[in-house]
Amino acid sequence: MAETAFSTDPSGTLDDLIDDARQSLVELQQPDGHWVFEFEADATISAEYILLAHFLDDIDPALEAKIATYLRGIQADHGGWPLFPEGELDLSATVKAYFALKLAGDDPNQPHMKKARAAILARGGAARANVFTRISLALFRQVPWHAVPVMPAEIMLLPRWFPFHLSKVSYWSRTVIAPLLIIMALKPAARNPRGVSIRELFVTAPERERDYIVNPTKDRMGNLFVLLDKVVRKIEPHFSRKRRERAIGAAVAFVNERLNGEDGLGGIFPAMANAVMAFDALDYPRDHPDYVIAKRSVDKLVVQKADRAYCQPCLSPIWDTCLAAHALLESGEPGDGPVMEDAFQWLLEREITDVVGDWADRRPDLKPGGWAFQYWNDHYPDVDDTAVVVMALERTKNPAYRPAIDRAAEWIIGMQSENGGWGAFDAENTHDYLNSIPFADHGALLDPPTVDVTARCLSMLAQLGYERDHPAVARALEFLRNEQEEDGTWFGRWGVNYIYGTWSALCAFNAAGEDMQAPHIRKAVDCLVSRQREDGGWGEDCATYWSEHRDLVKESTPSQTAWALLGLMAAGDVDTDAVRRGIAYLENHPRTGANWNEHLYTGIGFPRVFYIKYYGYSAYFPLWAVSRYRNLMASNDRTVRYGM
Repeated sequence: MAETAFSTDPSGTLDDLIDDARQSLVELQQPDGHWVFEFEADATISAEYILLAHFLDDIDPALEAKIATYLRGIQADHGGWPLFPEGELDLSATVKAYFALKLAGDDPNQPHMKKARAAILARGGAARANVFTRISLALFRQVPWHAVPVMPAEIMLLPRWFPFHLSKVSYWSRTVIAPLLIIMALKPAARNPRGVSIRELFVTAPERERDYIVNPTKDRMGNLFVLLDKVVRKIEPHFSRKRRERAIGAAVAFVNERLNGEDGLGGIFPAMANAVMAFDALDYPRDHPDYVIAKRSVDKLVVQKADRAYCQPCLSPIWDTCLAAHALLESGEPGDGPVMEDAFQWLLEREITDVVGDWADRRPDLKPGGWAFQYWNDHYPDVDDTAVVVMALERTKNPAYRPAIDRAAEWIIGMQSENGGWGAFDAENTHDYLNSIPFADHGALLDPPTVDVTARCLSMLAQLGYERDHPAVARALEFLRNEQEEDGTWFGRWGVNYIYGTWSALCAFNAAGEDMQAPHIRKAVDCLVSRQREDGGWGEDCATYWSEHRDLVKESTPSQTAWALLGLMAAGDVDTDAVRRGIAYLENHPRTGANWNEHLYTGIGFPRVFYIKYYGYSAYFPLWAVSRYRNLMASNDRTVRYGM
């Protein structure tokens, strides 16, 4: 569909906009009822795809050339690769992108390579890259194995009471670590068929570097873990061979149980790629069923265009489908019509009811009843997705959906942590001391309760009719009140950033019957209004996760504007100047088909480490916001009736 623009017009333009955007979104529905949009990260994942191909000597020249074109295209003016568009250089992403391009055949004397190399050396060289990057370099024999922290395979045999155990880290860490332990135990060498080296990226010869292992948190616990790393490094060669074999066997068993077909281990690229390399290191033949399915899951993530290609970190169909459903219901799509019935039937077919996942380690008596983020990921249902799916199902008032809703509500209540909040995949995943181990220099090892996930769970319970005096509701309300920032906002863990968190919290408070004139609510509203930009929109940069950039805004974005508007309307601010200006921004902003044009990232995997562009966000969130505005302006009391 051609790009179109809309201007504020009282003669029905808003209705036309909603109808056109709604129909455009409907046209993107897949034949079986679901929606799935592209899911783009930074250069790292695509670079790792090339590294994996050269590790295996399984290179598709045409695809590699397209990925190389993509990597060159997102190189920034500073010479490196950022974690998000218009961001500062990230050393680890830049090292991987440079290595991938050199593997793909780029001459290091080409201007873009020289510029990247100079930027890397100016920041201390490849030796200063993060742990995961150094592991990749060790596999290609670019650094010695002492450049990475010790992670013995015997971790798989540790008892649950031990300070480090896989159950104590997040699901994504678990699925990445288990196959990685096999790799780090066997230390295979990448085949590297073209014999590519990147020694030019080191200030000091890598084998002579002595400062690889550092304390990521700079605290006393981190110093203790650095000392422990040295001790384990000395004694590891003396570990029992039989025990090592048993540990590797336990890691293989962990991976095989969760291999997850073509949707892959954990549903995420790093775990999938590690599984492929682990199977290769174990000398699995290329036609071994486990190797074949693991490799296929990686290849399924590739997006190919006419002249470029990139690799997604995972797929987001359930998240896309449930959010698109909310937007369409808000815009007037009938809940009992074929579009929504097909979508809900597709979702119901993916409800997880018969697999007791890793979450049961802390909740062994809880029955499963939720949804994952990806097509299938039965061991790892997502609390956030589950809550949003339930709220969409409940809006239709279809009694056929009630059994699934009730199962999910029971599971959500059971997954609440002791502090009243919810994490994304686990309960009580709060072993903060583990972020001090040298392996955890990315700072994303855990899955603690967060404002946004908690807000969604509270919204769901309130929409289902749970009263404020219900223990789960009361504890969640207290958690959210305690988490409010000094300026009145709430932190956004899974969306960028304070706009996302504040939207989530305001919706939850409204749904739960909080007094929306209470001081803490008005403080949040005032802060949102103060952040509105001259163009009527709202924006917030990915760099706001660094304290020195907390208030950085580059431009307004449609998705963040929609979050701000949905938050303000939940707080009761509907017929206000701020909301009218925000709606006008969305009316006037250019669209291409279902999507309002948006190039900045507004999604996040891990703060300061990994950011994501959800291509669906600029389609369903703006539609949702303008539709809600129209509905509330036409109603008598202008009160939002739903949890979101």
